[in-house]
Amino acid sequence: MEFFTTAVSTMSTLVTALGAGLGVWGVINLMEGYGSDNPAAKSQGVKQLMAGGGVMLLGLKVVPLLSSLISV
Repeated sequence: MEFFTTAVSTMSTLVTALGAGLGVWGVINLMEGYGSDNPAAKSQGVKQLMAGGGVMLLGLKVVPLLSSLISV
């Protein structure tokens, strides 16, 4: 059981880090779009930023619930 708890904790950390990376990439694209006045880059940056926030939310809220499913 300890293995599953550690695995879920590690997975939660990895998913959260992946979401943070995607969010940072989105911010960079957003700033690049504003710098070059490129609407397509702005749109892509906002989409990536929101997707990163969603993935982080999954990593923080949903993935830890897996430990309760496994313990049943």
